[in-house]
Amino acid sequence: MLEEFKKFAMRGNVVDLAVAVIIGAAFGAVVNSLVADIIMPIIGSITGGLDFSNYFIPLSSKVTASALADAKKQGAVLAWGNFLTLAINFVIVAFALFLVVKGMNRLKAPAPAGAPAPASPEVQLLTEIRDVLKTR
Repeated sequence: MLEEFKKFAMRGNVVDLAVAVIIGAAFGAVVNSLVADIIMPIIGSITGGLDFSNYFIPLSSKVTASALADAKKQGAVLAWGNFLTLAINFVIVAFALFLVVKGMNRLKAPAPAGAPAPASPEVQLLTEIRDVLKTR
């Protein structure tokens, strides 16, 4: 059983998948920082200093706080600003991954096909036989 597991774990696809997950997590952290530290502050400054991640709708009359973290302690809230921030984050991650995959596909593009290789003597003979049989 241990030998079977070793064969499974060392297969190329499993190792490739593990590397992809680790790189994806690191890439996600970089993009999260890009959104949280660069893009959202720019959007906030354009919209007059708004911080979307702190916007919410109270779902309970007990919620009186103006900050999301305090409001969550008081009761149920609909944190639509946080959702908007994460949705923007997702779009940026998806677009960045699209660009990466597009670039990788461009690198992997097959070489343009040249002239076909000349047929072997056997193929030429068979082609001639086929053509003679067609004329009969």
